[in-house]
Amino acid sequence: MFLLFAALALQPTTPPSGWGAPAPVATRVWPTREGDVALRKFRFRSGEFLPEVRMHFTTLGAPHRDATGTIDNAVMVLHGTGGDGKQFLRPQFADELYGPGQPLDIRRYFIILPDNLGHGRSSKPSDGLRMRFPKYDYDDMVEAQRRMLVEGLGVTRLRLIFGTSMGCMHAFVWGETFPTFARALMPMACEPIEIAGLNRMWRQLAIDGIEADPTWRGGNYASQPVQGLRTAESLLFVAGSAPLYYQAQYPTRQAASGYAEDRVASGIQELDANDLIYQLDSSRNYNPWPKLEAITAPMTWINSADDFINARNLPIPPKAIRRMPNARFRLIPETAETHGHGTHTWAKFWKADLSALLARSEGRRPKRGSP
Repeated sequence: MFLLFAALALQPTTPPSGWGAPAPVATRVWPTREGDVALRKFRFRSGEFLPEVRMHFTTLGAPHRDATGTIDNAVMVLHGTGGDGKQFLRPQFADELYGPGQPLDIRRYFIILPDNLGHGRSSKPSDGLRMRFPKYDYDDMVEAQRRMLVEGLGVTRLRLIFGTSMGCMHAFVWGETFPTFARALMPMACEPIEIAGLNRMWRQLAIDGIEADPTWRGGNYASQPVQGLRTAESLLFVAGSAPLYYQAQYPTRQAASGYAEDRVASGIQELDANDLIYQLDSSRNYNPWPKLEAITAPMTWINSADDFINARNLPIPPKAIRRMPNARFRLIPETAETHGHGTHTWAKFWKADLSALLARSEGRRPKRGSP
């Protein structure tokens, strides 16, 4: 076991980055711990190899062990492309879920928030290897999560995997690759199909925008290729936008233009060009569709009707649900209050579904009024 726990830290929430609508100012501080797990001799699906891969994580709550000594209350929450584990400390998520009597009450559950491979404080191209970093994909990311849990945290089974966007897709990979590892799955904002059509197109255009910037220099830039990043961040902004919400919040030309320009400018400051290329391209091999029947754990899968990335009129969900015996699907209706793709982290829209899934996967009857 290779594990370093940092001292207890009281983590304030921070303003959002990446896709979706902005978060409010932090209103609560949560007691967290942070640590790193060193995964020795990590071999990637491409055949590439690193002598060590670092996985960083944040946790809330404490592990509980059953009569056999097995941790039985661990919940892993998986972030989206370009994010990190700390995004789940923001009030629209944490304040709705982690408190007393709430669905993921940290007095009851051990919450694990990884920074995924290629993201946050985990191993990534910008650590030094740049474009020589192994070309990881979602299978590699899930394997790094699994080894982090088993080798670093002593978790051999999860009570729940909850994933948003990229993390949603990881939940489908988990369900197929390790069908009994999690007692329940809650994927939010994705489809269980190959990344193709418009979804692949805007990702490819973002990558192309970076690589077309002459200052990128094949990844060996002296400073960040700002024009290429502006192209990529503009596409990210549009992909994560919510039409009704933004129309209501920014009803004039001046307000709308100013907000978009500010968001893109601030977003660029948080990006590394090579990291973003890897993050966007890591979905290239994702395609759980042929083996959906392997997913047997109770699942509640939720998308949003105003999600640009996962269009509401795609015919995938009803076909997929018929092939997964314990899965349920819900489409959150579009309103002026929903947040497009980013609705996945506004728990008020779906926390009743989470409570119902936890009850269903324990053999309990959900509370009256739950989905």
